Amino acid sequence: MAAAAALIGLAAPAAAGAHAIWFASRSSESSAWQKTRTALIYGIGADDLDMVRRMDLVRNVSAYDAQMKPVPAELKAEGPLAVVEGADEAPVITAVMYNNIWSKPPNGGEWVEGGRDVLPNAILSEKNWKYAVYIRGPISAPVPAFPDQILQIVPQGAIPQTMGAPLKLRVLFKGRPAAGAAVLTDFLGDPDAKPLRTAADGTVTVKVRNQGLNVINAVVEGPSDEGKRIDRVEYEATLSFALPHKPE
Repeated sequence: MAAAAALIGLAAPAAAGAHAIWFASRSSESSAWQKTRTALIYGIGADDLDMVRRMDLVRNVSAYDAQMKPVPAELKAEGPLAVVEGADEAPVITAVMYNNIWSKPPNGGEWVEGGRDVLPNAILSEKNWKYAVYIRGPISAPVPAFPDQILQIVPQGAIPQTMGAPLKLRVLFKGRPAAGAAVLTDFLGDPDAKPLRTAADGTVTVKVRNQGLNVINAVVEGPSDEGKRIDRVEYEATLSFALPHKPE
């Protein structure tokens, strides 16, 4: 607990707002008939950016069966989509993306790739790691702390199937509770909201926002691991799941 709390204590008070990764169902036109695929998305709010050209930044994609046992999975480009192959029936999928080092110039311009060795007078230089967990089907075992998820949002019990229902979450950093993590309950529909903060045990209770796709976001910030080249490391995680709508 102490190690996680010490790291979170270095977090800036600003709200979460960086781009993240998450999974969602997408329609593919790779054949005469459209097929729904699970795609890895990169963006924020309504922005759905080019994931295919960023695929080389993805360090790992994993899939798990209902008992949380690993099953084969691979990320492949399919037209404009980065889709998960070999895990069509897997109810849980995870991903890790290293989004490099970026620096913010003092004149308010666009972020520049590189640290203070590239932009010495930067307002902020940070290293960025992105994590994602997608629960897309029934599971019969609790969601564990996955080995590839340095930062992870873990549902505490079954996910409700009705919008507005309470959902208790625990944010873990390196498998331990993360106190003070910034949590956004609707990363797609309300990315500029004031974040909630996790309690000392890493927990927070939110209301399920959408009767459809939900993407919950969490951010913690830690100290530089590259000396004075960067100011901090940002870890950003999402938990995504979709609730069923009424029959047509």
